[in-house]
Amino acid sequence: MNMRMSKGLLAMGAALAAAGVAVGTVPAAAAGTPRFLATSELPPHASSEWTAGPVTSGQPDPLPMCVGEALPSISVHRAYRTDLDTNALQVTVVERNEQRAKDFAALLRKDLDGCAKKVMAENPDITAQQKYYGKVDVEEGAHVYGVHTTATWGASDINMFSVGRDGNTVTLVHWGQMGGFPDAQVADFKKTTATAVNKLY
Repeated sequence: MNMRMSKGLLAMGAALAAAGVAVGTVPAAAAGTPRFLATSELPPHASSEWTAGPVTSGQPDPLPMCVGEALPSISVHRAYRTDLDTNALQVTVVERNEQRAKDFAALLRKDLDGCAKKVMAENPDITAQQKYYGKVDVEEGAHVYGVHTTATWGASDINMFSVGRDGNTVTLVHWGQMGGFPDAQVADFKKTTATAVNKLY
C-alpha cells in the first residue's frame, strides 16, 4: 500500500470538497432536512482555515474507512478540508423509524469497535490501534472513537469518528490528520460531535 493509498484512508471525500462537486447536491437548510456542521464548528486548526464542500446526496467517495460499506444510498454527506492535510466528513442518514435508526447506529458502532483489526487484515503493511473516548450526552447519545494507523514506510495518521442519533436520524462525523493519539483533538471533537447532533433539527 503506497502513500497515496494511505492518504486515501484519511481524505474522506476531500476531493469532493476541493472540486466543489455538486452532483446530487441538496440544499443545506431545506425544510425538514437535517442541518450539517459549519466550518466554524469543526475542531480548530492552528494554521489553516476549514473549507466545506456542498451538502450532497448519496454515499461519499471515497468511502470512510471501516464504516463506509455500511452507509446506504440514502446517505447525505458533506466533506471538509484544510490546506494542510486535515480533513473531516459528516454523513447523515434519515431512517424510516426510530428502531431502524437505533439498529443502524449500533451497526456503525460495531464496525468502529473492530476498525483497527479490519484495517490490519485488509492492509498487511499497516499497523492500527484504536481507543474509545466515551459517550457524549446529546439527544439520544453519541459515541467517540480514535484510530491511529502507521505504515511500514513511516506514514502516521490519526482519525476520530463519532456516531450520534436524534430520533430516527443518525449522523457520523469524521476528523483526521497526520499524527498519532497525542495529536487527537479529543475535547474539540466531542464538542463538534455534540454540535452536529444538536443541530440536526
